[in-house]
Amino acid sequence: MERRIKLLDVQTIRSIAFQGERGAFSEQAALEFFRRKIALLPAPTFEDVLKLVERNEVDSGILPIENSLHGSVLENYDLLQHHRLSIIGEVKLRIVHCLLANDGVKLDDLRRVYSHPQALAQCRSFIKRLRNVEAIPAYDTAGAAKGLKEKRLTDVAAIASAQAARDYGLKILAHGIEDNRANFTRFLVLAPKPVSPGTYAKTSIVFTLKNLPGALFDALGVFAVRKIDLHKIESRPIVGKPWQYLFYLDFDGSLHDQRCAEAIKNLRKVAASVKILGSYPKAK
Repeated sequence: MERRIKLLDVQTIRSIAFQGERGAFSEQAALEFFRRKIALLPAPTFEDVLKLVERNEVDSGILPIENSLHGSVLENYDLLQHHRLSIIGEVKLRIVHCLLANDGVKLDDLRRVYSHPQALAQCRSFIKRLRNVEAIPAYDTAGAAKGLKEKRLTDVAAIASAQAARDYGLKILAHGIEDNRANFTRFLVLAPKPVSPGTYAKTSIVFTLKNLPGALFDALGVFAVRKIDLHKIESRPIVGKPWQYLFYLDFDGSLHDQRCAEAIKNLRKVAASVKILGSYPKAK
């Protein structure tokens, strides 16, 4: 007899962990996803976020997984494989970067600008236009803003969100400094149990292949013959097995759909391993 998995009701979630300090884009994404009052817990690293969920210290966690300008957050793809959590939703957040400084500081005073490496990369053209200013990586956009305020620096700026400026009492010297306005980050929300994804759904899986000619063709073919739309495929090396790879795949539909369930059933016949990361409502 097939064991029925108890599904999670998203409305019962009361807390969520995110990486970074208050004002981080992950915090904004969490608020955008739930759109209601929820306890928000900052964590130092992405792995700490998942550990907090696994230890039941929070109900859920949120991770950035890809940016429309700079691609995948590879560290977080690796974490999905090593933690026993289900993806319960996704949110796509428009990223607007601001240049922040302490009161009284002007653009001509700046000698350094701190932010997360991806934020620095997304604002490369703006930074180049600042004369004699060095870009220095920080672990977090909001963390860079917080450090700026705490140290009362007068020749340093941070690139972070407008919310970080409000949280730490900083002045916005420039708004919308990203090189391309089509700058979005997709975040995944994770919890210990899966959800009922509804009809407008997406499924994420990770699989490995047998060492046979045409193995990837056969694996993707189970979706092609059923006209299942593939959103994204990402390969990651298997640690300890040189030149062997894991494949992360997002596709349309949920495992409650017959054709998707049949595709996974056939994938298990041609793949070496298959792990379901979650079926969840697709971000609109």
